[in-house]
Amino acid sequence: MTLTPSRTTPTTRAWITAVFVVFTLSGLDIATWLGRIPSVRDSLGASTFEMGLLVLGMAVGSIGGLTFAGHIVAKLGARRGVQVAAVCLTAGMVFAGIAVTLGWGFAAIWIALIAFGFGNGLCDVSMNVSGAAAEKAGGRTIMPLFHAAFSLGTLAGAGLGALAEQLEVPVAWHFIVLVIATSAVMLVAVTRFQDEHRFADEVGTDTSPVATPLTRWQVWAQPSTLLIGVIVLGMALAEGSANDWLPLAMIDGHGLDNAAGSAVLTVFLAAMTVGRVAGSPLIDRFGRVPVLRISAAVAVVGLGMLIFIDDVPLAIVGVVLWGLGASLGFPMGMSAAADDPRTAAARVSAVATIGYVAFLAGPPLIGFLGEHIGLLGALLIVFVFIIAAGLASGAARETGAAARPARGGRKGDTGGEPRLPSDDADRTVEADGTTSGRSADRR
Repeated sequence: MTLTPSRTTPTTRAWITAVFVVFTLSGLDIATWLGRIPSVRDSLGASTFEMGLLVLGMAVGSIGGLTFAGHIVAKLGARRGVQVAAVCLTAGMVFAGIAVTLGWGFAAIWIALIAFGFGNGLCDVSMNVSGAAAEKAGGRTIMPLFHAAFSLGTLAGAGLGALAEQLEVPVAWHFIVLVIATSAVMLVAVTRFQDEHRFADEVGTDTSPVATPLTRWQVWAQPSTLLIGVIVLGMALAEGSANDWLPLAMIDGHGLDNAAGSAVLTVFLAAMTVGRVAGSPLIDRFGRVPVLRISAAVAVVGLGMLIFIDDVPLAIVGVVLWGLGASLGFPMGMSAAADDPRTAAARVSAVATIGYVAFLAGPPLIGFLGEHIGLLGALLIVFVFIIAAGLASGAARETGAAARPARGGRKGDTGGEPRLPSDDADRTVEADGTTSGRSADRR
């Protein structure tokens, strides 16, 4: 896929910038809640188990948002999806902040987090659908950079949360001021979103057996959707398990103190961000499948070093490799799910839902195993799922308008709109979204 000046029009650049803004603010909103969990726990006097139940409220809302997002985005578009999400995020965070500060109790906060989680899930699908379309409009791989912006937003939100904790800023004021500001900017940014269906005509051809968009339920029957879901599940578990357990794994498994264990998590997050920034040109040059396979291999090697090598410096090197390897799986999975604009909303919703299983089931599963075999041993479950993601990586192969000619292009190719290889007549687009024929075999 070649980027040329003719494709990067001011409208496209504004669209891409707007998607960057929404990704960043989404990460900032989520980390704002996470950064104030200590104050929420103190306000409720809650046990660890009760806090787990409280977080479950946000997870329930997120699954609801993901489930309905396919329908909402398909009917109203990604722009409207982000607008609805911003309203839900604002309502949920404001109500949660007031409930914490005024002592309204567990149930009130739990309800607020359902609304907040719904907005988060809806925003997740909406911004990924629009981001994938903006990526096509720009003519080069951008999705990992969008997710890098999300990572930067979470770092900023966590930092502001830590500062608010230190200054003892009331949770209500922190949440209200921040979410109103972020939602206002988000609503302005989405006015620059373009129609994500602009490539639908390029993908829908007379030879395609899928003449009309599939429903959000029918996409679940596609093997390619499930295989992309495996990729996202494995890589989301690789990312989420580090966020939840890496500091404790370094403390309990490698003997670091609390401050050093937290610092290692920062190293992991920095490696994730670097991997997402550096990965985009690699995807453009080599394609998704080779990069996914190498990423999975790097993550497996890094996690293996952390688990099996009893040496702190080498374990930290392993953490860096783990972060680099895990950085690209989720954004590439989102891009693959959105390759066909006719099914993009439904497939992104389905794949994101599968990925969120990692965030729901991963922490308690690793915690349960960690009680019996230690956290380092429990991370072996992540090891297995990363391998599964690598084995399923072929499902992320570029199709339709996202397909690229062989590396280096054809002689006389001067760029412009992305074009399929010259032997398109031999390419067939199967009902499950996979491709066959000589052009697919060259990858």
